[in-house]
Amino acid sequence: MESAAKLREWARRIKRNGVTLWFACKHPGTPMAAKLLGFVVVAYALSPIDLIPDFIPVLGYLDDVILLPVLIWMAVRLIPAGVLAECRGKAEDWMAAEGRKPRSAWGIVFVVVVWLLAGWAIWRYLLI
Repeated sequence: MESAAKLREWARRIKRNGVTLWFACKHPGTPMAAKLLGFVVVAYALSPIDLIPDFIPVLGYLDDVILLPVLIWMAVRLIPAGVLAECRGKAEDWMAAEGRKPRSAWGIVFVVVVWLLAGWAIWRYLLI
């Protein structure tokens, strides 16, 4: 039972850090590198569609379980401590009030562009 509680807490922290990045991307004190990485991570994390659909066995959950937490961790590490604390507070308040994560239309665009680029690259590779 203890491991289930730890897993729920880990998932809650990941969700909170995703919303924290959403606020950090808008904060003027966030460095440009953190904003760029944060924008990509937030767009993907808040997208209603996945880069690798969940119905694909094993691979479908790898982006949710490994890729996304690693990218969130990297982006959070780039944000100054004061900005991070302020954005975490905003994220906690927002999650308590809304009870859900925001959605991102940019996330849909990001995933579609990645799939189009991958398709184009495969098409070019097969023609050569």
